[in-house]
Amino acid sequence: MVQINKQSAATLASAPPATEKELLARAEQLIGCSFQQLADIAGVAVPSSMRHAKGWAGQLLELFLGASAGSRAEQDFPEIGVELKTIPVNLQAMPLETTYVCIAPLTGLTGVSWEQSNVRNKLSKVLWIPIDGRREVPIGERSVGLPLLWQPSPTQEQMLKQDWEEITEAIVLGQVESITARTGMALQLRPKAANSKALTSAIGPHGELIQTLPRGYYLKKQFTQQILAEGLGLELPQSQK
Repeated sequence: MVQINKQSAATLASAPPATEKELLARAEQLIGCSFQQLADIAGVAVPSSMRHAKGWAGQLLELFLGASAGSRAEQDFPEIGVELKTIPVNLQAMPLETTYVCIAPLTGLTGVSWEQSNVRNKLSKVLWIPIDGRREVPIGERSVGLPLLWQPSPTQEQMLKQDWEEITEAIVLGQVESITARTGMALQLRPKAANSKALTSAIGPHGELIQTLPRGYYLKKQFTQQILAEGLGLELPQSQK
C-alpha cells in the first residue's frame, strides 16, 4: 500500500472539523480536483495502480478533511460522529464496486444486538465522496465528485439491521463458511485478508473453534446506487426502480 506522509500535509487540515457544516465545506472545496493536484499539494506520489494501493484515495482525502480516527474502530470523524466513504463511480455516477464497512467479528457475538454493532456505528452518518473510478483514466487524472452527507432512513436502517441479524445468526450458529456474497439485500459478508495464510478464529458447525479467513462487511452496489441517486437527485436505472 502507498503510505501517505501525514507530516508533509499537516497544514492541509490542522484540526478535525468541529461541525458537519465545516466538514461538508471542506469536501466541497475538493470538487473537481484531480488526484494529481491533491497529491502534489500533499507531497505524496500517485500510485501507478490501485490494485496494490487499496485505500489510497480515501487516505488522501482524509488529509484534506482532517479525519482523526486512523485505523481505530470508530468513525473517521468521531468528534461529530461521521464516517468517510469514498466510492468509485462511472460517468453515470453508478458505483463500480462494493463499499467496505468494517471487519466482522466471528466470535463473541452471543447477545450482541444491531444497536451495539460496529456496522451500525459506522453507517449511522456517512460523508459519501464519489470519485472517478474508470480504469481507462490514469489515476492522477481522476477527479473528486459532489459530496453527500447521508444517514439511513428508517427503511434503509431496517434493511441493514435484517441483513446484519441474518449474517450474525449464521456466524453464531457456526455457518460462517456457508455465508456467500449473495446473502443480504444491502449488506454482505466477504473474505477480507491480504493472503490465504491470514487466518482468524471462528465458530465451527459443531460449536468448535475453527480457523478461517477474516471477513468484512460490505455494502452492495445496488444499495449505494440508491443512496447516491436519492441524495444527488440522479435517475436510477430502470432495473432498480
